[in-house]
Amino acid sequence: MIGLDTNVIVRYVIQDDPTQSAAAAKLIDSLSAEAPAFFSLISVVELAWVLQSCYSAKRAEIADVIETLLRSKQLIVERAEIVSQSLRRFAAGNADFADCLIERCGHAAECQFTFTFDQNASTTAGMRLLK
Repeated sequence: MIGLDTNVIVRYVIQDDPTQSAAAAKLIDSLSAEAPAFFSLISVVELAWVLQSCYSAKRAEIADVIETLLRSKQLIVERAEIVSQSLRRFAAGNADFADCLIERCGHAAECQFTFTFDQNASTTAGMRLLK
């Protein structure tokens, strides 16, 4: 198995650099269920941030990209079940994807709750506001 950095997936999805996008497509298209690539939890968060911050992607677009990665037989997404839970919260609300993932990771680790100073995360991602 090989690992993929965020920028490889970004180039594959966005197709904004002819040389790097072609290289990313060639690599990803060569993957299979028998010889998949690994995409880390950190890279999933980076991908959501890059799509939103650098490419002005809408929530639904970000959710579609991440959902496609989760369904791909050519990719092993780290903690896919938690990413999927986070994605459902992200798609249904106003919280940042990272906040949804932080809360769901805490939940998976059997935390009673996750504290935050972020008012939005406390109301939309299920965290508890620290006052």
